Formats: sequence, structure tokens, C-alpha cells
Amino acid sequence: MAQHLIASDLDNTLLNAEHRVDALTRDTLRALSAQGHVIALASGRHYHDIAAIRRQLEIPAWIISSNGAHVHDADDRLVNETLVPTELVQALVALPRPETVRLNLYTHDRWLIDAEAPELLPLHAMTGFTYQVDDMRDLKDEHVGKVLYIGEPALLEPLERTLREAYGEALHITYSAANSLEVMHRGVNKATALSRALKALDLPIERALAFGDNFNDVEMLTLVGNAYVVSNAHPEVIDQLPRAKRIGAHHESAVAHTLRAFFSLD
Repeated sequence: MAQHLIASDLDNTLLNAEHRVDALTRDTLRALSAQGHVIALASGRHYHDIAAIRRQLEIPAWIISSNGAHVHDADDRLVNETLVPTELVQALVALPRPETVRLNLYTHDRWLIDAEAPELLPLHAMTGFTYQVDDMRDLKDEHVGKVLYIGEPALLEPLERTLREAYGEALHITYSAANSLEVMHRGVNKATALSRALKALDLPIERALAFGDNFNDVEMLTLVGNAYVVSNAHPEVIDQLPRAKRIGAHHESAVAHTLRAFFSLD
């Protein structure tokens, strides 16, 4: 079969309930990579977080990190980077927020957080990538790709409204989970990142497949002709993507089973 680009979200899509790559998924991606197909790991996670997963897969995958703020090719070259302007980062850091909402910044090399949040550690246990506590008030020269607010949905909703009213034209605001409000520079999303990968690879959009589960996947799943939504996806995401095919749940290795059928691996 002709070369295809296969892009997948990670948490609640490609990864299992323990936020790990199961054996079937690993073997499937390795087989497709060996056949010449291109794998792209597309996530809101930090680049170093995703790179650790790529090392465990032992395949030369592209990495779309921080929801598209950074794009690295299979040889780890930085293809594109779109940062949140420093003045906007400073404004978001200074923005009042509920005491229990954690502010996070994803820089080139670090994941900064405003207070300890041990409940986040299991999500990253597979990779070993973790946060550094910083009050962030004195940040000047950090290159920030993503600002992330983590908290109860009821607390994030008014914060989201404030962000959209004050900075909606300058920022791209979305959710990767009910408790994760993601903020990037305007125009940054997984679709624009995937388009850059397709252009670099000289592949038509018809030969792209994409898998996802949440609002930060909607643009990517709208872009491609072969879009797949896992059954555990947010109901509103499913409603927004009537053309996307529904597949099984992430904990059932649904992405792997779908790929094995599409590429006739079994």
C-alpha cells in the first residue's frame, strides 16, 4: 500500500487506561513503520514527554507536541515552532485564578507548575518527565509553547470565559480533558501541525489517518479524510465530527485494531 501518515492523540486514544502503550499497539505501529508508513504522535503533552514514548516504541515517529506548538520530524529536527508571545504569557500568569487551579507552562525544556500536584504524576509515570514548581512571576526569557490550567471543570469554565473575552483573538483555547484548559498562540492546533508534516512529506491529505477523543483533536479530525473517534470520546466531540468513524475504546486497543484492519495486517 502507498505510504500513509498516521496521526494519533495519546491519552485516552492511543494509550491504555494506565497511560501506557500496550503490546498490540506497539507491535502494530512497529509493523506499519517498517512498511514505510509515517507515524505522528500528536498530543498536548510536552515534547520530552512524547519523545520518551517514541523511544519505547522504537520507531522514527514525528512528534506534534503542545497541541501543535512544536513539530519535530522523525529525525528529531524542529520543523516548526509557534510560541505564546511573552507579554501574553505574563498576562496569563498574572490573571487571577481559583486557589485550587494549577497553572502550568510548557517551555522548550521544562514543565513549570505553580504548586505541587502529586495527582498528576501517574499520568507521566511511563515517561519519567515531571514538573518543576515555580511561582513564574519572574519569568522573562522562557520560550512558552503552551499555558495549561488544571482544575475542576466548574472552576475552569469562568476562567475560560475570561480568557476568551480578553484574549480570544490572540490565543487558541481548547480542552484536552474536562480538567485541562489548554492555551496556545492563535492558529496553533494539531491540524496546522499535521498540514506541515504532510507538506514536508509531500503526501496528499487523502493519505492521512487521524485518531482522537477530545476538543483539542477536532481540527485534526476535521482535516483528514480518514478520521476516527474512540468510543470513550467526549460526546460533544463526537457530535462535532459526523463524518468521523466511531471505533472502540482506548483501553480496548481500538486504534491498533483499526489500523490492522485498514492496512490488512492480520
